[in-house]
Amino acid sequence: MTKKSYAKVNIFLKIAGKRDNYHELVSRFVRVKNLFDTISFIKQDCNEFTLDGNFGCDTKQNTIFKAYSILAKKYSIVEEYFKYNKVVVYKNIPEFAGLGGGSSNCATFMNMVNKECDLKLSKDQLSSIAATIGADVPFFIYELDSANVTGIGEIVKEFKEETLDITVLTPNIQCNTGDIFKDFRDNCYKEISKEDANKLLNMTSINILKELSIKEANDLYLPAKNCNKELEEYAKKDWYFSGSGSSFFKINKVN
Repeated sequence: MTKKSYAKVNIFLKIAGKRDNYHELVSRFVRVKNLFDTISFIKQDCNEFTLDGNFGCDTKQNTIFKAYSILAKKYSIVEEYFKYNKVVVYKNIPEFAGLGGGSSNCATFMNMVNKECDLKLSKDQLSSIAATIGADVPFFIYELDSANVTGIGEIVKEFKEETLDITVLTPNIQCNTGDIFKDFRDNCYKEISKEDANKLLNMTSINILKELSIKEANDLYLPAKNCNKELEEYAKKDWYFSGSGSSFFKINKVN
């Protein structure tokens, strides 16, 4: 079994408040159809869960392994299945780049396991599990082209709009999400009002980007730039910033 694992960009990303140790967000996630990893389940006798791929972290820190651990604990058939199948990931999405590559891999893996092992879990049930692994994972569970994402990432509502042609640029800059959120809290903290949030959530992605500048669209751009001054040279006209970076994106052929 083989499946594409798509990247995403944040058309806008605003902070709405705090919940325990998490920031609540208001965002539009859009799937990038021309940028994806490929995940395959391949027959092989395995002494333990086997994950092949060019990852920037140890296997036990990988989101796929975390998802496997949860599902195998709940369903013995999952543990049995991966005694005779390994997971191979062909990476194209840059890691730690604000494109959700690790979250997408995790969600795609979960959807594949749900089908292959006939777990019969609904998207909502899978999303509840996904939310315990990472804030972006629920969006990818639903396999939507465009969605409004709120809460701490667990509330995902499809937004119907035209499919966007997106170009992504990822400079070779390491953006540390923890440092960026710290700078946001220390130097840039603000919360979007419910009125402004509702306005953005009801606008098309194209109209949002026509109306907002790069710093207005993403609350994390300025703190990211504070932490990584070299980002500024990539913030050119009509380019926007995804997540906590370091990726920039633009929409092509906007009339």
